[in-house]
Amino acid sequence: MGYRIGQKITGTVTGIQPYGVFVSLDATVQGLIHISECGHGFVKALDEQFKVGQVLDVLVLDIDEYTHKISLSLRALHKAQDLAPQRAKKHYWTNRRIHIGFAPIAERLPRWTEEAIEDLNKGENV
Repeated sequence: MGYRIGQKITGTVTGIQPYGVFVSLDATVQGLIHISECGHGFVKALDEQFKVGQVLDVLVLDIDEYTHKISLSLRALHKAQDLAPQRAKKHYWTNRRIHIGFAPIAERLPRWTEEAIEDLNKGENV
């Protein structure tokens, strides 16, 4: 058993279960590709994606120290697709066609100041 973690190997599918795909690496060694390592994103049905006897290139993810079971991955060999949603058009809360700047604020500022002073004076009288 001369397999190493990170090694790329060619194997043959020998069994398909709901939780993963069994791959024969040679005459005596078999590994498992867990369903989460079969592809990027959601994997609907493994039996639709893989067939017994199919030849696959896989990557060795882990080798259990005690049981010598080999974990394999297909996902690690393929670049992930960009699944990010497209950005929506940016929304501005102002009307870009009307260029009034800060004029309305400057016009209203004296009145706001008067109202604030009146409120403060009312607070002293209470």
